[in-house]
Amino acid sequence: MRAAVLRRPAPVTDAPLEIAELPDPAPGPGEILLQVFACGVCRTDLQLAEGDLKARTLPIVPGHQAVGTIVAIGEGVTGWSAGDRAGVAWLASACGTCRQCMAGRENLCEAASFTGWDRNGGYAELLTARADFAFALPKAFDDLAVAPLLCGGVIGYRSLKVSGIQPGGRLGLYGFGASALLTMQVARHRGCDVFVATRSAREQERARQLGAAWAGGYDEAPPAPLDAAITFAPAGDVVVRALKAVDRGGTVAINAIHLDRVPEFSYDLLWLERSIRSVANFTRADAREFLELAAVIPIRTVVDEFRLDQANLALQRLAAGEVSGAAVLRCR
Repeated sequence: MRAAVLRRPAPVTDAPLEIAELPDPAPGPGEILLQVFACGVCRTDLQLAEGDLKARTLPIVPGHQAVGTIVAIGEGVTGWSAGDRAGVAWLASACGTCRQCMAGRENLCEAASFTGWDRNGGYAELLTARADFAFALPKAFDDLAVAPLLCGGVIGYRSLKVSGIQPGGRLGLYGFGASALLTMQVARHRGCDVFVATRSAREQERARQLGAAWAGGYDEAPPAPLDAAITFAPAGDVVVRALKAVDRGGTVAINAIHLDRVPEFSYDLLWLERSIRSVANFTRADAREFLELAAVIPIRTVVDEFRLDQANLALQRLAAGEVSGAAVLRCR
């Protein structure tokens, strides 16, 4: 099979992914083999490729928003058949028996593994995955359109949960990339007023066109105190900006796996029961809930399509802010 392989991290300008021929994988017990048609390109993939997110194993095939058709099934698999369409996302496995898993927090399992980080991901023509960590996908979405839902959409949905925002509340989104675009649609569906902060004038205008109550720069204060905010930019100073904007008792949820240093700030910003929460991965329940809701709303995705052999170009465009929605590789 063809795959885009990361052998060692490097700046994306140096094209760190190698398009290579690898042996076709076979599903082990409890696994499915997926013929991949599309895989979303995430900022986490960019951080892995450049070394901001430390690789856990090398070489590795990145990609954790894979969509395809099951072509083989391993021993002991139930609930799936050859020919079924399935999606594979970031959470690749959890132990199922630890304190966190038993409490419904498998996203915090210390033994969890992750697609495209611990095991080969979807920048490839074929992909194996644990059958119980794959997802049935809404028929309303084609392969390219549904791929971004498997990371940006699901993690945005969990961020909304963590933020505590209530229907009709005032929500701030700090950064307006692919995940924020999807998160905004869920928040608007729930009657929230959405306030968007981003440095890009083009993204500010786009947010207004999509129904934002306000859009401005990171250094501008929203016109009303926010009940909650979600930060998508991997910059610590943006977290402080969001904290300044939330009302008493408000929460800032950080949607990032890697964040640079949070600058020192006055305790006055945190006082009056404001809080900062990190968002770590997601659970399978989050994914199933979101995918069902996405079909009801229905969520609309904007996709910039690339061929598999253009994986480096996709990462370069993402790094340069030149992706209008979500970058997606067509793998077949």
